[in-house]
Amino acid sequence: MASFDGFSPAAFRFFRGLARNNDKPWFEKNRPIYETEIRERMRALIEEMDVRLGEIAPEIIGDPRRSMFRINRDIRFSKDKSPYKTNAGCWFYHRDAGKRVGQEAEGGSAGFYFHFEPSGCFAAGGIWMPPRGSLAKIRDAIAEAPRTLTGIVGAPAFKRRFGPLDSEAKLTRVPRGYDPEHPAADYLKLQSFTVHREIEPAVVGSRRLLGRLSADFERMLPLVRWINAALGYRAAKSRI
Repeated sequence: MASFDGFSPAAFRFFRGLARNNDKPWFEKNRPIYETEIRERMRALIEEMDVRLGEIAPEIIGDPRRSMFRINRDIRFSKDKSPYKTNAGCWFYHRDAGKRVGQEAEGGSAGFYFHFEPSGCFAAGGIWMPPRGSLAKIRDAIAEAPRTLTGIVGAPAFKRRFGPLDSEAKLTRVPRGYDPEHPAADYLKLQSFTVHREIEPAVVGSRRLLGRLSADFERMLPLVRWINAALGYRAAKSRI
């Protein structure tokens, strides 16, 4: 596989065109651009990032065959029947867990994510919308030792780089079974535990993206490891 040297302007143009022509005939006509400028470059990025993660967080892996999300949308329960996503993303996950994410991913882990689309690219880390059992484990860990999480996300360097935890789908009340007056009540209301940081198009279009992701992922690692510890997944010192 070729080394990663950034996403070309053709990749950005492809997604802009797909947003205007989200149908199978247009996609099939432009499939060679998708395969060479997006899919193959993303696979190269995943492969090189996996090597870097072996030094930064050996328990987190990237697989060129499995880490990239499919471009086909699941339209079974959606009013929007557009067949394709107008973005690309890849997921780096704990080697002892499944690679799936979201509420259907029982047994999934916290990890790292890269998102690419013309309107905005970003790096992210944590766990997004975990299933009920995993969410309960995370909330229990917060309730029992809130200072650990608050110490991670409240650290000045962490806050400057990523801001607060994302508040997507945050509950209005503390969930049943937890003290409404708990000092970490705001964290108990969360249904996702993620942070993210925007990445400039000039960086995404160059080999510098590898260094940027490495730096962001390394700084997100305390949060990722705290979540994974709550879920029963261990950190590792090496890939052996």
